[in-house]
Amino acid sequence: MKQVKIGIIGLGGRAETLLASIVALSGEVVVTAACDFSQQKIDHFLGLFDKYKIKRPKAYLRHLDLLDDKNVDAVIVPTSWNSHIQIACDAMKKGKYAAIEVGGAASCDELWQLVHAAESTGVSCMMLENCCYGRNELMVMNMVRKGLFGELIYCECGYEHDLSEMGYRTDSRQERALHNLHRNGELYPTHGLGPIAKILKINRGNRFLTLTSTATKSCGFDLAARKKGINNVHFNEADIVVTNIKCANGEVITMTHGVSLPRPYSRDCRVQGTQGIWLENSNGIYIEGISPRYCKLDVAGNPYSTHEWTPVKDLYERFDHPIWQAYRNNVVGGHGGMDSLALRAFFDAVQKRTTPPIDVYDVAAWMCITCLSEQSIAMGGLPVPIPDFTNGKWVCREEELPSKWSLNEVY
Repeated sequence: MKQVKIGIIGLGGRAETLLASIVALSGEVVVTAACDFSQQKIDHFLGLFDKYKIKRPKAYLRHLDLLDDKNVDAVIVPTSWNSHIQIACDAMKKGKYAAIEVGGAASCDELWQLVHAAESTGVSCMMLENCCYGRNELMVMNMVRKGLFGELIYCECGYEHDLSEMGYRTDSRQERALHNLHRNGELYPTHGLGPIAKILKINRGNRFLTLTSTATKSCGFDLAARKKGINNVHFNEADIVVTNIKCANGEVITMTHGVSLPRPYSRDCRVQGTQGIWLENSNGIYIEGISPRYCKLDVAGNPYSTHEWTPVKDLYERFDHPIWQAYRNNVVGGHGGMDSLALRAFFDAVQKRTTPPIDVYDVAAWMCITCLSEQSIAMGGLPVPIPDFTNGKWVCREEELPSKWSLNEVY
């Protein structure tokens, strides 16, 4: 297959990380264009190509000019949350596939624009949600598709990470800090929700129906700011936001967002079925008939059953997803290799001109959780309907072409 020619729009730190993963793919793709409105960032980014000893791409100050470049097949858009959706729309209207980075949407209207751009042009937008290609997430999906979890009932996910330093970074105009300063909702939904949505077959026989969100008080960011002598700032973002999503097939998802309090990192994943459970924070899985279960006697001599977790690592040999069976001895790229897997999935779709494994309907369904959670919190936790961005196609979607990169089935 021909080498994929990529343009990168937005040349901040995330673009540098993605470039390192692209270089590690050695020949599958070439960066032919790069764009940023800052000449300083362009100069710095082009210098990285000298470091890697590869040809510099053509540079642009306007993304619309890059999109007119016939030497670009697709674009990667690691720009700000407030700009990447519009840039992706512009790209698709020029017939170019677009890959955007993670984040939440400001409104459902911009997501409808994204969906309509994809539907009207025949190209697509993929979110580079690398956690969908995490080893444990893919193994659990593989086990679910084999029926080992039984019928799925309840899931949890989230994003809990001590990022309290954002409390004293608002003066530097750091975008993520500014969103936490002014907004209050589930601001970073997709790391946890993406894999769970795929496991539940959202947009392919299932969909999100409604959500309710509740927010605590906000103390963590303010405290971090005061420790740095900044006393005139108050963050709107709650220390903990809890969102419950009801699905069409009866499952419930609980999401937790918390980035301002001290704690170890976690995506809080849990998948509970009638025959088993995965709990990320215990690093264990329990499956009836596979995991240890013992019969014991209580103090009165009555028998009872006790269950024990099976460590996740002990199941890799039997249930590792085929992607990781092939990849585990040659991991390259950022975030433990997940970056390069998400990129390769995108490049494969561009090469074959097929729908990517995270398609525009997934992007819209996952990103809308942010703006809808804000609405629910503002109304005291009232339920909010979640749009059906497929316009009913989720009931009986056209079958996808088999691909090893699929996140819906295991090929």
